[in-house]
Amino acid sequence: MPNLPIYLDNSATTPVDPRVVEKMLPWLTNRFGNPASSSHAFGREARAAVEAARAAVARLVNASAQDIIWTSGATESNNLALKGAAQANEARGRHLVSVQTEHNAVLDTLRDLESRGFTTTLLVPQSSGLLDLAAFEAALRPDTTLVSVMMVNNEIGVIQDIAAIGAICRARGIVLHVDAAQATGKVTIDLKALPVDLMSLTAHKTYGPKGIGALYVRKGTAALAPQMHGGGHERGMRSGTLATHQIVGMGECLRIAGEEMATEVPRLRALRDKLHRGLSALDCVRVNGDMQQRIANNLNISVMLPDCDQMIAMLTDVAVSSASACMGGGASHVLQSIYGGQPAPNAIRITVGRFNSEEEIDFALDYLTSKIRECQARKPVPAAA
Repeated sequence: MPNLPIYLDNSATTPVDPRVVEKMLPWLTNRFGNPASSSHAFGREARAAVEAARAAVARLVNASAQDIIWTSGATESNNLALKGAAQANEARGRHLVSVQTEHNAVLDTLRDLESRGFTTTLLVPQSSGLLDLAAFEAALRPDTTLVSVMMVNNEIGVIQDIAAIGAICRARGIVLHVDAAQATGKVTIDLKALPVDLMSLTAHKTYGPKGIGALYVRKGTAALAPQMHGGGHERGMRSGTLATHQIVGMGECLRIAGEEMATEVPRLRALRDKLHRGLSALDCVRVNGDMQQRIANNLNISVMLPDCDQMIAMLTDVAVSSASACMGGGASHVLQSIYGGQPAPNAIRITVGRFNSEEEIDFALDYLTSKIRECQARKPVPAAA
């Protein structure tokens, strides 16, 4: 019997890898210098650690280290990318394009820009969760200056065709921002090949610490208006004293992810597919989102039964979710979008992680199956007279 409860919500956050913790610890104790203090050894060694981590992040996405800007996480990266690019390019136009299924850190930022006079087109994805490229291209206008499309959806795990989207944007001179918070360590990212101008990254979805992220800013093609002012840190784009310990942690977690992807992704896929086969054998289970264009560790299902609205509350021995952790417990706008505007019934997002074993997956499959069958066995509640 595995230790309970079993954590299967790795898209919400991941445990910090012990190797990452070990790398961070010295920067929380005796190696405490400010990376901006270049007049003494304490500051210089901190600066060297920051730059080594910057290079590690750049290697994972095949980018130049000078194009990596430190932030407090993907939410700040999204804000800096969208507000910064929209403001820097507003003389050319004020029309922005995105997708209904984006993370709230993108959608809420776009709403803020609308309050400042920008206009936004939010595209409806196909039922698979994938963007219709013809509809995307048709939505672009002469005054469109910025597009934001996430690489991997945080709820249903589908992988958008960023290469094709980027090619369309590049041909029109439109800045493309990609939220890749859920992609690192799960899909190959090659920013030397992808026509992407801005990319948001975070550590805590890839076994690193919370509170640290990065924004890739392609030099020469992406101008940003700073959103934080102070000491002119990070090429003037993001002022503030750098958190060396967190930066070191992000560099280490992404270094490990890059080294272990070749073996870890197939392992996660095998565990996820075992859950998929078992749960799909139940006639009341429907998979949400495309299963081919999807990251290896994600399974999002709906239990198509009327009397299971408290399903998640019943699952005390496994930690799963019904929507993004950033929804604050509200209904999933992602699933509502792919269900044609209707709420998805009894949705469960299961995301396998680095520290899950096959024994845990076997237990979770039996446990989830038994709970769903309990729902099936319930007599429908009669309607009120």
